[in-house]
Amino acid sequence: MATRRIISQEKTLLEKDDSIGSSPAADEKSNIAPAVPTSVIMKLLAFTLGMIVIPIGSYFATVDSVFNGNSTYAGALAAIMANVVLIGYIFVAMAEDQSDQQEGGGPGDGKKDR
Repeated sequence: MATRRIISQEKTLLEKDDSIGSSPAADEKSNIAPAVPTSVIMKLLAFTLGMIVIPIGSYFATVDSVFNGNSTYAGALAAIMANVVLIGYIFVAMAEDQSDQQEGGGPGDGKKDR
């Protein structure tokens, strides 16, 4: 037949969780620092804003004043300006990567090696 368990000798679920929480790592504070530095996020936001404002602004600034209503030329200028912003972002990212490598964070110093 069925056996009976003696409930007073077994730990409840809450008591079992207490033993897990008493591990050495549970006493340490967790690292809640962002994975990406704030400067990188600010650069990304600045270039995102630039990708929106500069091409549209250059289109509307030049469509009537420079190109006398020719929207094709103004649109081409807007596309060129979007590419200028994109190339600028690539240069800034490459310069930041080179400065990180010169500071001692060589190619073998990634998250994989930590």
